Amino acid sequence: MSKEANNRKFTGLNRIFKSQSVQMLLDKYDDGTFSNFIDDWKWIFSYSKRYKKAIAFYLILGIFSSTLSLGSSVISKYLIDIIVGKKLSMLWVLVLMMVFSTVFSLVFSSLVSRLSTKISIFVNNDIQADIFDKIISADWMALNHYTNGDLLNRFNSDVSTVAGNAVSWLPSLIISLYNFIATFCVILYYDATMAFIALLSAPFLLLVSRYIMRKTQEYRKKVMEMNSKLMTFEAEAFYNMDTIKSFGITEKYGRELKKWQEKYKKHNLDYNLFQIKANAITTLISTGVSFAAFGYCLFRLWTNAISYGTMTLFLQQRSALSSTFNSLVGIIPGMLNSSVSAHRIRELVELPRERRNPERAKVLEPAAADGLTVRMTGVTFAYEQNRQVITESDFIARPGEIVALVGPSGEGKTTMLRLILGLVFPGDGRVTLSARDGTSMDMSADVRPFFSYVPQGNTMLAGTIAENLRMVKEDASDGEIINALKTACAWDFVKNMPQTIDTPIGERGRGLSEGQAQRIAIARAILRDAPVMLLDEATSALDVTTERQVLRNLIQQHPNKTCIVTTHRPSVLNMCQRVYRVMDTRVTELSEAESSRMAMDF
Repeated sequence: MSKEANNRKFTGLNRIFKSQSVQMLLDKYDDGTFSNFIDDWKWIFSYSKRYKKAIAFYLILGIFSSTLSLGSSVISKYLIDIIVGKKLSMLWVLVLMMVFSTVFSLVFSSLVSRLSTKISIFVNNDIQADIFDKIISADWMALNHYTNGDLLNRFNSDVSTVAGNAVSWLPSLIISLYNFIATFCVILYYDATMAFIALLSAPFLLLVSRYIMRKTQEYRKKVMEMNSKLMTFEAEAFYNMDTIKSFGITEKYGRELKKWQEKYKKHNLDYNLFQIKANAITTLISTGVSFAAFGYCLFRLWTNAISYGTMTLFLQQRSALSSTFNSLVGIIPGMLNSSVSAHRIRELVELPRERRNPERAKVLEPAAADGLTVRMTGVTFAYEQNRQVITESDFIARPGEIVALVGPSGEGKTTMLRLILGLVFPGDGRVTLSARDGTSMDMSADVRPFFSYVPQGNTMLAGTIAENLRMVKEDASDGEIINALKTACAWDFVKNMPQTIDTPIGERGRGLSEGQAQRIAIARAILRDAPVMLLDEATSALDVTTERQVLRNLIQQHPNKTCIVTTHRPSVLNMCQRVYRVMDTRVTELSEAESSRMAMDF
């Protein structure tokens, strides 16, 4: 619980109940942000209304099931009275009614549970599908403000919270209100005093349990945080297993694990002890209230004002009334949690979209086979204001050329590729893709089909080698895959694997060397067969001979392909038609002499 929450001032009637959730709603109303809460729920209902018929059916089933349950309690009262009074003439009728009511209640409650789960899954899938599409098509700069962990948390946890409440909130509210009113009316019908005793016990128990609920949240939060830390330690240990073994520090990590386990055990045992104490306190209070009601019932029974069956009904429904009241109050935190989650999801939904011009991009398709030219003219770019990465720079790469980008790390080589891919856009100047006939268009998401890209790092996925390549061309034949592997100098080792292209590899290419993983990644880009290929440090793990052979194969077998390479290694510079240095925010073309000197220095 945050310090701000603990110091929150309770207002109005909430000074009695001191509910954080209720106060949050009141505060939202006072500071004018209540409209945001309403907007969030309007957004939630935009999904749930697609299933309004199913939700209405769910509501009807819930009310009917509650009515049957209440009816069963009334029938049981008369059944007890018949047995006690030995009035057996109506016994079998009531028994049959009791069995019928019980069976129907079971069937309907099962239907409600099944229907609720199905709708919740449908809504969850609908929201996730929409959110996924919007995340994928969001502007790169806008999306880059969110960490992967945050995106996953919103995509899974927040969507799950919204989906559950989108279905159940309104029906649950109506059903709980119906239960509360109907139960109170039944007790009131038989005894007004008992009805008010039952009514007053509910808020009394709520007030007592407020502290317990708050402390439970605090303990639960600590346990979950410690669980996350333990899982992080375990994940990092397994991910870096090779490093741990290489340094001979396996015993050290074993000791570290035991320390984390000890902390985890302490938090869990503390939480368990609190739960035991809280359960004991709650039970004692509930038992005290029950004794009060039981004592009143005994008095009424002693004076022959009520029957045994009525007494049983009173005690049973008093407990039900308290439970229903707590359910009603518990809906408010659910509403707030859903509103917060909906707001977090809406932030992603409302991210600006990538620049699109699909009709214009189609103009380049007929000319793609003859090759395309990448051109940057007077480009200036900054991720943040007043922090230039590229300043007034030019660049060109034509079909049949290998063009290199060299320079120190962090100077802007990868940024150049992002500009070329239309992931980011220049503040000044233009980045264009043009055909031999002069047709050109500015970079955008729609021109990316004309690019094959091999990024830095290991980009292999768990699956077979063929599955990794077919990511970019689902209908690729085995022959096409093998040819791509040959061009990337990868077939030499793949053909010796037990199942060749159907050999499974682990997550992030486990089972392959870095050089092998890079060559398969290059083969994947070759299989895509796009007119422009971008290699971002994609040959860094290859030996010089293999690196040169891969680039030579690309140009010889795909003479119209435009190849742009970022590298720290000058070993291939004498194969390049042009070399650009990226340094001090400037992209400068090197002379042949400078390029040759860099290659010779290597």
